[in-house]
Amino acid sequence: MKGGVYSLLKAKFLIDDDALKNWKFIVFLILLAMVMIGNSHSYEQKNYRITELTNEVKELRSEFVDRRSQLMELKMESTISTQMEPHGILPSSVPPKKIKVKEQESSILKKIWQ
Repeated sequence: MKGGVYSLLKAKFLIDDDALKNWKFIVFLILLAMVMIGNSHSYEQKNYRITELTNEVKELRSEFVDRRSQLMELKMESTISTQMEPHGILPSSVPPKKIKVKEQESSILKKIWQ
């Protein structure tokens, strides 16, 4: 065991007769380590991008909810009537009436329009 550790520390496996296959293995391990580091870096970049997009989606969703509530408020009859008062347009005090057209009158009107 002492001789094996001593030869390992002296790196005799790199200068022996069959050192070429050891060098090939070492180069393979270095390339494999570089691929693993690159893969890890790519994973981290994608992870950060996913986090950024998730935050952006949350912001856009909250903005959508705000805009929708503002629209609902603007569509209310009370808001519209207060905005139209300065122009002299007031809400009607008489409720609307439904107009019913009889079938016979409807056919006469169609003939007139044609």
